[in-house]
Amino acid sequence: MTTTASTTGAREHARAQAAAAAVDGPALPQDVSADRIIFAQRVPAGGYANVALGRGTRVRLGDPGGAACAHLLLLRAESPWERLNVADTVKVPWQAYLGAGHPLLSDQGRVLATVVADSSGHHDTLCGPSDAARQALRLAGAKHGLTPRDIGPTVSFFRGVRVDSAGGLVASGGSGAGAAVDLLVHLPVTLLVADAAHPLDSTPPTDLDIVAWYAPEDLAQQHNSEPEYLRAVENTEQAWHAARTLEAL
Repeated sequence: MTTTASTTGAREHARAQAAAAAVDGPALPQDVSADRIIFAQRVPAGGYANVALGRGTRVRLGDPGGAACAHLLLLRAESPWERLNVADTVKVPWQAYLGAGHPLLSDQGRVLATVVADSSGHHDTLCGPSDAARQALRLAGAKHGLTPRDIGPTVSFFRGVRVDSAGGLVASGGSGAGAAVDLLVHLPVTLLVADAAHPLDSTPPTDLDIVAWYAPEDLAQQHNSEPEYLRAVENTEQAWHAARTLEAL
C-alpha cells in the first residue's frame, strides 16, 4: 500500500484512489430512482471508502467478482465516541452469524444500522480486521478527523467464519459473484469500509460495490420481531428524538 507519510506519497495515493474509482462504477438498483442515490463507488481490492450517511439511508454492499471482503466500521456522526460494538452486536441478539434482521449495535445499546437483506450468508463478527484492512480504515477515518485509536473491531461481509465443534474458527469462504447485503441506517453515521484480505482467508479480494440511497420509509417497517432488537430500536428512537428536541430549543 502506498505510504502517505510524504506529500509525494499522499498525492500518489489520492490519485490512485480516484483513478480506480473512475474505471468502473457499481450497478445501480433498478427499482430506485436516480435522484435518491446519494453515494455510489466501486472499491478496488486493497482500497477503502468513507462517507457520512443520514438516518434513513439504505446502503447496499455488493460482491460483483465473488471474492470481496468488506471490513465495516460505523461511528455515530455527531458523536464518534459512540461506534460499532461488535461484542454487543453478537451478544444482544444471541447470534454470532450475521443475516437479515441483525442489528449493528453501539456500546450504548442503540442500533446504528440493521441488516435488512442478505443474499450472501457468508460474514464474520469474530476475527476483526486484518492488518491491511486496519491500515486502510485508518486512512479512511483520517478523512473525517478520526485517529488510529478510533478504529476499533469491525464486522466483515462476504467472507464467512464458523465455529467448529472444538471451538475453533474456520473460514467458510464466500457465496460467489453477485451477492449483496443491504443495511438500513438508524442514526447518522460515518461509514468506513476496507476491501482487504481476511485474517483467516488468504483468497485475494476482488472489487467491492457500495451504493447508498435515501429510504426513510424503511424505518417504519419491522425488520426483526425479537424483544432484544425491539428494545434496542426503542433506545435508538428515544435518543434520536431527544437530540432533535434539544436542537429545536
